[in-house]
Amino acid sequence: MYTLTAENVVEMGTATKSNEAHLPGAKAPEPRLLVPAALHALGAQTGPTASEPSTMSTSLPEFLDAWLGAHFDDLVADRRHIHANPRLSRHEQDTAAYVAARLAAIGLEPRLIPDGTGLTCDIGEGDRVIAIRADMDALPIQDPKDVPYRSTVDGVCHACGHDAHTAILVGLGHVLAELSARGDLPGRFRLVFQPSEEQFPSGAPTMIKYGALTDVAAIFALHCDPQFTAGQIGVRTGPLTAACDVMEIRMRGRGGHTSRPHLTTDLINAMGRVIVDMPSLVARRIDPRQAVAIVFGSVQAGSAANAIPQEAVAQATIRMQGNDAWQAIPDLVQEVTRSVARSAGVECEIDYRQGVPPVVNDRRASAMFASAAAAALGENAVAEAPMSMGGEDFAYYLEQVPGAMARLGVGRPGFPCDIHQGNFDIDETALAHGVRLMTHTALAAAAGPAF
Repeated sequence: MYTLTAENVVEMGTATKSNEAHLPGAKAPEPRLLVPAALHALGAQTGPTASEPSTMSTSLPEFLDAWLGAHFDDLVADRRHIHANPRLSRHEQDTAAYVAARLAAIGLEPRLIPDGTGLTCDIGEGDRVIAIRADMDALPIQDPKDVPYRSTVDGVCHACGHDAHTAILVGLGHVLAELSARGDLPGRFRLVFQPSEEQFPSGAPTMIKYGALTDVAAIFALHCDPQFTAGQIGVRTGPLTAACDVMEIRMRGRGGHTSRPHLTTDLINAMGRVIVDMPSLVARRIDPRQAVAIVFGSVQAGSAANAIPQEAVAQATIRMQGNDAWQAIPDLVQEVTRSVARSAGVECEIDYRQGVPPVVNDRRASAMFASAAAAALGENAVAEAPMSMGGEDFAYYLEQVPGAMARLGVGRPGFPCDIHQGNFDIDETALAHGVRLMTHTALAAAAGPAF
């Protein structure tokens, strides 16, 4: 038996280092647990009085241990099936059908969205819903791994852990259904299986359109993180990921022979200036405490060493922390880009597309996540998650309801890898840790008055 009280709540710090790169010799974040005296240390007035703790008690661990022992192979099988049969964004119909069949087999009633790429499934009863989300899409990356579950789709791979997210949520559905059958389910829960997290426009707004947040009081999610080893959970209050925009710059002009550049519009010179000068000039016009990363990933211009081209195109991502910067940066970046181009004698066309907003974890939801992780896996399992400059469309849900995303440790000592690489793989014991964590989190959120 376990009890969640105010004294279990974990308050995380405000580290700002990125978790995007696995640098040689870099050390994984050390677990750090800071326990305040009560929820009011987080500013949460969750009971009739600030000093009255929120308590939820159940015999869940005994049941959950037995369930995981009996069904761990099923979790692995689900993850491996999805890994071997990846589907790109907006093409997840097969994955959604597989998930729906697994849930229907135990008497649940999953509901597919109209195009069949996503689904939701409610379990239990009540007007107030606790939602848990998993994304299902894969990436256009070749899978080079020599494993039985290697991708069977050429050029497509689950290189971000969405197969694990999906398998964990299926497992959670089975646990909640079992608790419901026992009469021990304290409310109503919604499993949200989302398409197209990796591609913009992304799938979170689609799921919201079709009712994923109807009656939802709070929403939670996990994301695989190989920087943390299996058994560790990274939790963070406030900004967790960055906003991510995409910009395309197109220049046109008179081409010609490189021996007579004065008779041409030297587009490569102009584009080179934009690529080098624009990011640093933008950085000088914003508050230095607001991190902005402008990185060019594609440049296309010309095909011959002795010919100045008539067109040049470059594409960049713009990543920033916080909603204020996300709203201010687009106009500034475009203004500076045009100014630099004009200084080189060129006008440019800019296609600037705002992508996903930043994930900003709710303070109470983060504390509940950390407290549940400590109850489920032990206090030493809870680590501080660093700020990431990556994008994540879970942010759209958090714009409408409170919630939080946590980092699920999937790393294996001696096997360094990072997400969005073909060799990415997980320690599959993390699947059981994920089910255990999300069960504790969902039940604590349903039993407590914080949301």
